[in-house]
Amino acid sequence: MTRLNLLLLGILILCALSVVTSQHKARKLYGELQKEAQYSKKLDVEWGQLQLEQSTWAMHSRIESEATKKLGMQVPGSNRTQAILPHGQGVAQPRVTTE
Repeated sequence: MTRLNLLLLGILILCALSVVTSQHKARKLYGELQKEAQYSKKLDVEWGQLQLEQSTWAMHSRIESEATKKLGMQVPGSNRTQAILPHGQGVAQPRVTTE
């Protein structure tokens, strides 16, 4: 009977130690989960800022001013434009001649 009691006591101690160990691991993993959640929020904020910055850099007015200033590009005059119809036919524009 004493041996059985000692065996059961040993099993009880092992079970208690495994419960404590598993709780410790769970708390440790939960702490890591919280850190990763904060990091995820930080990355979401940074992503939003990058999207805002990209939309600012891609504004049509900014692109046009940069093309004019840095590349020397100009908007073509109305006599140098041609409209293209969906079937590939060009619309004739009146030609302005400078004679």
